Amino acid sequence: AALAAAAARPQALRELDRRREVDGDWFQDPRTVGYVAYTDRFAGTLRGIRTRLDHLSDLGVRYLHLMPLLRPRDGENDGGYAVADYTAVDPRLGTMDDLESLAGALRERGMSLCVDLVLNHTAAEHPWARGWLAGDPRYAGFYTAYPDREMPDAWEATIPDVFPDRAPGSFSWVPGANGGDGGWVWTTFWDYQWDLDWTCPEVFAAMLGTVFTLAGRGVEVLRMDAAPFLGKRLGTNCQNQPEAHDVLQALHALTRIAAPAVVFKAEAIVAPDDLVGYLGAHDRYRPECELAYHNQLMVMVWSSLATRDARLAAHALRRMTPAPPTTAWATYVRCHDDIGWAVSDVDAAAVGWDGPSHRRFLNDFFAGRFPGSFARGALFQEDPDTGDARISGSAAALCGIDDARARHDPAALDAGVRRLLLAHAVVYGWGGIPLLYMGDELALANDTGYRADPERAADNRWMHRPPMDEAAFARRYDPDTVEGRVFGALTGLAAVRAELPALHASAPVEVPVLDDPAVLGWTRRHPRGGRFVGLVNVSDRPASVDAALVTGLDTVLSSDGPVRTEGGRAHLPPLSWAWLAEP
Repeated sequence: AALAAAAARPQALRELDRRREVDGDWFQDPRTVGYVAYTDRFAGTLRGIRTRLDHLSDLGVRYLHLMPLLRPRDGENDGGYAVADYTAVDPRLGTMDDLESLAGALRERGMSLCVDLVLNHTAAEHPWARGWLAGDPRYAGFYTAYPDREMPDAWEATIPDVFPDRAPGSFSWVPGANGGDGGWVWTTFWDYQWDLDWTCPEVFAAMLGTVFTLAGRGVEVLRMDAAPFLGKRLGTNCQNQPEAHDVLQALHALTRIAAPAVVFKAEAIVAPDDLVGYLGAHDRYRPECELAYHNQLMVMVWSSLATRDARLAAHALRRMTPAPPTTAWATYVRCHDDIGWAVSDVDAAAVGWDGPSHRRFLNDFFAGRFPGSFARGALFQEDPDTGDARISGSAAALCGIDDARARHDPAALDAGVRRLLLAHAVVYGWGGIPLLYMGDELALANDTGYRADPERAADNRWMHRPPMDEAAFARRYDPDTVEGRVFGALTGLAAVRAELPALHASAPVEVPVLDDPAVLGWTRRHPRGGRFVGLVNVSDRPASVDAALVTGLDTVLSSDGPVRTEGGRAHLPPLSWAWLAEP
């Protein structure tokens, strides 16, 4: 199948394959900046995306991730992640031909297209699921169903609920399953999303064919959604099992034969110790995914802004297992999903904090319930029994911009903008591919319009999935507006980043121990680019570090001009950031 897919590959993509085999580190290049958007929210349709390409070019974008666009089930569909047809685009967005045409237009501009591939499950309406339910022998092993609660209860004894308030449990009763008698079908997420049984060889073959189809249409990056859930083992949480890695490694190996230009990105929002495995970091390196989300960095940035204290971030990031040098992190301030507070009890204890208490504090703070909080987010999936919850809200709302605008407070607005830019200075300077989430370049506010949509009203994550505000978009070149200030700063980050070889993803990150708890610092060194130091002051007070850290370096970009050194200290104004590098 892989050889047949390679033979059928269009000539333009064969040429791309050859270039990528020579330039294998293209996705690690510091010139690569990513942009993440829902097609309809950003530009209406796939054809509409082409009218926004100049905007992406201005931002330095070379990697465009369009959120789930394959045809979903009608009605509630988990934001597009309940796929009813892998071979078709959501008709509201366009067609597969439109997708292929857009991929070609992006390629002409040096941009790569990323598309979601949901691996763990399909919609109940998918042809595979319909065939399985009807008893078609071609799909006999595609899904799992039990006739009674004995095995589901045994599995659920150790499996945590993903959506405890609206979709408790991991199995749903489906009439007609189990040869027509009905059965408990495995549904990790929602009752309309049926888990595929990856122990079935036909499932692997069918999904591999889907990979080849999308690659043949010009998709260059596949976001492997829900990758940690592919392996099921009784007595475990059914996440991060060895089988999940086996599946990804096999898919990767065959895709390298059929379409060498294609890379995988793991959607694995798991504990840091488990995360690097999806980049191939096992007992010995085994190619798996070239990219993975640096969820820990995102969480630690928000934690630092809430506490005005960077010690937890420094400790947690310092002890992370490095990514293999042939891979890259996808770094981000915000994404389409809720924020789960991946703060380990061990890391919290290392700085004298209690893990559960700190996670509760973060929920209270970013939901605006903590006294003095600047944030205006909302709790998502709060579990009344455990108190666990996650957070929804736009980056601007979580940084305090929404609150400041509502109160017409110029000083608070300035502080909110500084927080937003500080956070992006971290993710743009950390290495890998920084992903800019649609609307953050304009500091778009929470959107409450989703409440009027019956298909979305129950899911407050849509508050941070706003449609593009055309009036705000038109203000992006006006430096006297918030939109212009943020847009200009982000274009500057991308432009300077492109000229810093030390920000190549293969350059390791080191997190030095600093004596001011308000400052997070990181250093990078690359043979072609010398030394780089990034510094952020997450507090509302001036802070400083030992000047020896920045000796011999020039400030290449910052929030407040060149870093001032005096009295053996390098000084940082409140809520400031700086990039320094060898001249």
